[in-house]
This record gives sequence, structure tokens and C-alpha cells, in this order.
Amino acid sequence: MVHEKLVRSLTLIPAASVILANIIGTGVFVKARVMTCNVGSPGMVLTVWLVAGLLTLCGALVYAELGAMMPRSGGEFHFIGKAFGRRAGFLYGWTKTIALGASAAAVSIVFVIFLNDLTGGKLSPLALQVLPVLVIAVATSMNLLTARSNGLTATILTGVKISLVLFVGLGAFLLAEGNWDNLAMNGAGGTCEGVPDSAKLGISGFGAAMLGALWGYNGWSVISSLGGEIKDPGRTVPRALIGGTLAVIVLYLMVNAAYFYVLTPTEVASVAESSSVANEAAMRFFGPWVAALMSAGLMLSAYGTLHTTLLTGPRVPFALARAGLLPAPLARISANGVPAVAILLIGVWSIVLSVSGTFDILTDMYIFVLWIFFGLCGAAVIVLRYRWPDAERPYRVWGYPYVPVLFLMVTVYLLVNTLIATPSRALAGIGLIVIGLPFYEYFRRRAGTVVPPAWQQGDNKDN
Repeated sequence: MVHEKLVRSLTLIPAASVILANIIGTGVFVKARVMTCNVGSPGMVLTVWLVAGLLTLCGALVYAELGAMMPRSGGEFHFIGKAFGRRAGFLYGWTKTIALGASAAAVSIVFVIFLNDLTGGKLSPLALQVLPVLVIAVATSMNLLTARSNGLTATILTGVKISLVLFVGLGAFLLAEGNWDNLAMNGAGGTCEGVPDSAKLGISGFGAAMLGALWGYNGWSVISSLGGEIKDPGRTVPRALIGGTLAVIVLYLMVNAAYFYVLTPTEVASVAESSSVANEAAMRFFGPWVAALMSAGLMLSAYGTLHTTLLTGPRVPFALARAGLLPAPLARISANGVPAVAILLIGVWSIVLSVSGTFDILTDMYIFVLWIFFGLCGAAVIVLRYRWPDAERPYRVWGYPYVPVLFLMVTVYLLVNTLIATPSRALAGIGLIVIGLPFYEYFRRRAGTVVPPAWQQGDNKDN
């Protein structure tokens, strides 16, 4: 049996778990060192995590309205397309499809790095090259199963990730001989390995720390791509986005406070670039043997991010293919009710990038490009409120219009800052978008007989 539509089987817990599993990667375990060097004191580090979390929450509130209004597979493709036209929607989907494999490739390599740490560096050079391919192949195969089973997998992996954060955070407060006075100190004496002087203290240091924290929160928007597989999306999407984001903010503040309770700011700033603050803190109350446990936990954390990347990402080329803007086979749905061809495409593309090593270039461009489309989604809420004031909106963003305007302003700041700080990376990202224009024209001309996306037909909520 082959399904004509995706199956709406994801309830609140699996949907929120996808968000948590994608957000909680490795950033929260390693970024405290660099951020301490950036802003100088524990209080400022915690402030940056809080501010970045609140900005992420603004984005989640924006996506909650859009996702509840248009709960369809491909998420932003529909949001941007309805507000700014078919071409803009395609350019988002094109860029996401091309760069998505880079993200998956990078995470698979991080997984193998932690595995190598777990084995004491005994993996051979050949194994370091081959194992990322195998990890991607396993994650791709698992995502060919039903959305419901993958939601369960995401829930289990989320439990592992939260347990790892609580293991470090609660362990520090309950078992370590810490000192709250550490939070009143500064890390000026730290070695700050690999942190340039231009990214220390002042406005530039705060900006650098914000980018680090936002990277740690990255992944909150992924649930929008699964809109066509979420049960009762008008209620589930907002609750998953807002609840998941708030949970991550609390966990991140707790574990970072724990680092400084156990370690002085100078010790945090002096952690080796190849190590993690979480590992150094855990060794204070469990001893050296905990390094192996941390490596295993970080492996599972990396795999969780890979799994949800390959779960949510293929829904974007699937949505474009359904609109006739990518080859038709990508729109096929398997007997398990998932876009199997699109999943295989992203899996194979991820393997190619992991072997070629070119994923670093794409990931650098992708971060900049990602925020361009975040900004468009922030603006889309305002545009759609104006153009379609009477459209069904099961959830309306709290604090409108201030929340979306704030989110849009911060997005513009980050984009301008990136253009100034790393112009080559930003321009390369813009180039990646522009390359999609001739492909759009090609597929647009072929799409005359293809049913257009739902947002061009009316308000019926297909997937």
C-alpha cells in the first residue's frame, strides 16, 4: 500500500522531543569556555544565554502562529511562499535542500570524533572516514520507518540528552564541593585558547558570545517541516514550539550555572579547545572515569541531532516536488507513510559531503542563509496579518506586533554583523541562493500541469 498523503501521527510529546533532540547537541557542553572569554564573567555568560533564549522564544512564537495556520510538510516553504510568492518559497527550499546534507555530514563526523575519544584515540584513519558514512546510512534507514516510530526514537534520544544535561547540572550542585562565590569572579586570567582578542569583552565580545549561544539554541524551528504529520496541529505545534524552547532555556541556564559553581571563571576559560567544560566539571565530582561516560553521552547527543535532521529535512524537497518545483519522484510517499525518495536523496547527499569534506564550506554559508529565511518568516507573520486578516489562526503570536518586529530587528542585526565580520562567507551564502534562480525558472515552466501548493489554492490544509 502506498499513501497519497502523509500520516498525521505525531502527538505533543514526540513533536516536542523532535525540537529538544535537534536543539540540544554539543554547544551547551562546550560553548561556556569561549563565551567566558568573550564576555569575561559568569553573570554575563548567563545573561547572554538568557537573552539568546528569549530571542529564540520570539522566533518560536512567530513559528507557532505560522505553523498552526499552515500545518504542512515543508514548513517555511509554505510560510514564505504565501507571504512573498512562489519564487521566494522555492529559494528557501532550494537552499535548505542543498545545505541540509552539510549539516548531517558535519554531525556524523562529530559523532565519530566522540567515538574516537571513547576508544582512547584508537580508531584508524580509514575508520574515521568510513564510520560517518555508516552512521548516516543507519539514521537514513531508521527514518524510512513510520513518522510515529521516529517520533518515539526522538523521544528516547531526547530523554538521553536531557539526562546528560541533568547529570552534569544536578551532579555539580549535589555532589561537588562548589562555591557560589565563583559567579562573582571574572575569567580575565584564562588562557582562552583559540579565541582572538577582537572577540574579547565589549560590544564585539558580547556579539560573539551571542552567536555562540544562538548556535547552541539552533534547531528550534525544525518542527515546522513536519506540519503535515502532526496530529491536531493547531494545538500541538504552538505547545511543542513554546514548551520545547522554554525547557531548553531552563536546562541551559541550569547547566551553565553548574559549570561556574564547580569551576572558577579562569578555569572555565582555560579549558583546552579539544575538551569540553562539561567534562571538566563532571570530573570534579565523579573523577577521571567520567570522561568515557561523557564521550558516550555526547555521541548519543550528536546522533539525536543527526536523526532529527534526517527526519525533518527531507520534508522540504518533498514539499517542493509536490508543487512541481523539483523532480516528481521526490513527492512519492512510501507504504510507511513517509517521503522515502526525499529521505534517501538527503541521506546520499549527506554521505557524498561527508566523504568529500566540502561540507565545511556549505555549513559556513548555511548559518548566514538560515537567518535570512528566519527573517522572512518573521516578516511573513506581519504580511499575512495584513493581507489575510480573517484567515483561520488557531494560535496568534503573543505580543504582536512587537515580538515579530523584535525578532526581525535582531535578525537584520545578525545578518549585517556577519556581512561586516565575514563578508566572503555571507556573499557565498547569497550566491548559493542566487544559483537557485535558473532552477526555479526551469521547474516553473514544467509545473503547469502540477497541482500548486495549498497556499495557492485556498485554506485547505493538505500536507
